[in-house]
Amino acid sequence: MNEQALWERAVAFHGHVCGGLTIGFKAALYAIELLGLTFSDDEDVVCIAENDACGVDAIQVILGCSIGKGNLLFHMRGKQAFSFYERKTGKSVRLVLKPRPEGMTREESLSYFQGRRPCELFEVKETAISLPEPARLFISYACENCGEVTGENWIRLAGGKKLCLDCYRQYNRFRV
Repeated sequence: MNEQALWERAVAFHGHVCGGLTIGFKAALYAIELLGLTFSDDEDVVCIAENDACGVDAIQVILGCSIGKGNLLFHMRGKQAFSFYERKTGKSVRLVLKPRPEGMTREESLSYFQGRRPCELFEVKETAISLPEPARLFISYACENCGEVTGENWIRLAGGKKLCLDCYRQYNRFRV
């Protein structure tokens, strides 16, 4: 699929054109170029986004990374930074958005991002986070307080009962 068709799919998914979507779009294109990625039908391609902004939508559309498949993860740092991994080759890259010129309007920013090649927009770094393990399936239990079913990884024991995180009261004598 050509770049224009990918852009149109990203815009249709996201709902509008904006600078943030363009950032994610360019990051996905650069990851494809650097790592030889293709659309991930399963968990072959993994993205760890350091923000939950508009650009993540473009990454979902172009690379097939999604929360439901377990290959789109968030490591919230408030940065326009994305780590991409290819499970089959073990290759990875972290792309960090370079600062743009100050004082731009929203329209000027959009034009700036759209008019640059990915290599002009991002600093290429080594990934700082190891490749996450593939998504796991967990046994589910009914919370013995509210009755809602919860994966075993999120169950806590209290007073001999299995409780979901909403019903569990953490014991902490120190307020941090």
